[in-house]
Amino acid sequence: MTDQSARRVVLVVSDSLGVTGYEVARAACGQFDGVDIAIERLSKVNDASVVEGAVRQFLDEGRALSVLYTIADGSLRDEVGDRLRAMGVSGVDVLGPAVRALSESSGIEPSGIAGSIHRTDEEYFRRIEAMEYFVEHDDGRGADDLDDADIVLIGISRTGKTPLSMYLAHLGYRVANIPLVPGVEPPESLFSADPGKVFGLISTTEVVSTIRDRRLGDDMSRAVAFDYADPDRVQSEMDDARALIKKLGCITVRTDGKAIEESAAEILERMRQVRIGRELRQGRLSAQSI
Repeated sequence: MTDQSARRVVLVVSDSLGVTGYEVARAACGQFDGVDIAIERLSKVNDASVVEGAVRQFLDEGRALSVLYTIADGSLRDEVGDRLRAMGVSGVDVLGPAVRALSESSGIEPSGIAGSIHRTDEEYFRRIEAMEYFVEHDDGRGADDLDDADIVLIGISRTGKTPLSMYLAHLGYRVANIPLVPGVEPPESLFSADPGKVFGLISTTEVVSTIRDRRLGDDMSRAVAFDYADPDRVQSEMDDARALIKKLGCITVRTDGKAIEESAAEILERMRQVRIGRELRQGRLSAQSI
């Protein structure tokens, strides 16, 4: 149910799961700092009256309501749009315009099948494989062999290796992440790995120290790992990490003050630049074709 304290609501309606609409809603709500907006999902819709009933409930509660809908079935999509307009509710057809544009340019009629994006196609299996690889190569596991990795992340504790690895794996990349621990030598495989796919994650001493301090929690944990969050120790670890990154000749990525999506986008762009640079040097690509 909707948080009753949130007066503004975005209702995401879909004849599938509503994942696409939900992500669009999240991105849109992110443009309104400090504004309390609740996002609700109405999934597996096959009747416009269900949408109308949900909308009327929100309106009766006095909510400021917007509706985003991703409906593959063309007739259902049109009917939902008509009912929203009749009720005077702001509705955004997220899927329809894109489907129409593709249909007009290609001359092909859309299938109108809900959830087609989630079919068990090649991309789906690639993402499953990437997630399995991530689980087997998280936090230094399986680091003796990095040949099959698309991306290798290294960094000291609390620089965001695991969540970034998980996000990239969800995109279909096989990612291994290796923690840099004081007194522990990095695996030999790291020194033979392609530096173009190795990324050293760097943050600030203040950010890492603060995160570590929160992670310590109770007094017992602090007694066991008393200097874990100490700024001097963090700075020393960061200096060692920078030295290793320089020795490996890999790419540095700062993670402080960035969303996971931003760091992932930077990594993928740097990989693209490395690939293009290599193809140019090998004569497999011309500068004019970039």
